[in-house]
Amino acid sequence: MHHPTALLLIVVAAAGTAVVHSHPAASTPAARFWQQSLPDSPMPEAIVDLVRKGIDHSPLLENYSSFPSISSCILVNNICSPRTVAETGLFFHQTQLRPGTIITVSFPDAEEEPAILPHDVAEKVPFANLDDILSTFKIPAGSTAAAQVRDTLSRCQAPPLAGEVKSCSTSLEATVRSAVDMLGGTGEGVWAVTSELPRSGLPRQPYVVEKVTGVGGTSGYVSCHKVPFPYAVYQCHVTKLGAYTAHVVSLRGIHGGPAADMLAYCHLDTSNWNPAHPGFEALHTHPGGSPVCHFMPYADLGFVIKQTDGA
Repeated sequence: MHHPTALLLIVVAAAGTAVVHSHPAASTPAARFWQQSLPDSPMPEAIVDLVRKGIDHSPLLENYSSFPSISSCILVNNICSPRTVAETGLFFHQTQLRPGTIITVSFPDAEEEPAILPHDVAEKVPFANLDDILSTFKIPAGSTAAAQVRDTLSRCQAPPLAGEVKSCSTSLEATVRSAVDMLGGTGEGVWAVTSELPRSGLPRQPYVVEKVTGVGGTSGYVSCHKVPFPYAVYQCHVTKLGAYTAHVVSLRGIHGGPAADMLAYCHLDTSNWNPAHPGFEALHTHPGGSPVCHFMPYADLGFVIKQTDGA
């Protein structure tokens, strides 16, 4: 009898040879599913990048090591490194959402971002059982990486906050389905948006806000954040309309370098948040205090049903 991990490696290798000479945006099942499910929204380049990475460099064929998860800093039930928060400038005040404001930020390159596995592979990879996961990815039980995986499982299995709906998805297809369901839509009119962040990241320096564009929706917003795991697992959540606002913030480096159009959310009601949330320390506020705004890191996703004229 073949070992399950060996069978997974065969599936991954076969998936990789099928598209090695074609562009993932047009050829992969994930891209075709996206186009069918979200006909009004092109697949963001960052997602194309991680889909390609899941085919060319599957985590099942490589060693997984822990790394700081900027995405998980945002989640209200997670405590992450204050150093990571301070270095990235992830959180900012709502009053800074205006042209001419200076914000100092730094985002790492996408080299260590987890790959998005093909759906048929992701369905065969263990997710619920910690021992199976550690065995499949050859992660030492007492390592930092193992602790990250255990924390992700705990976070995904924890009940949602009051008024919140959430889910964890192990494939892009499942993430899209979950987001559309949370919005109560069919996929038509649903707009997916990410931070248009260079793959090389943003060097730490002051950036001037050149433009702020509101992202309007008719039934709230769904935010999907990557959580620490050997491959891309998204935790998506939606709260009631009016609990937060979404914006695209155009940044230009004062000292030159790459520019970026960053997706950002401002949480207006933080009364249910963990008092030790890093956003409070960064902005010198507290649960139920002033709004907490944050940028969305590379390949984190936001979904919204676009407003139409007369809506």
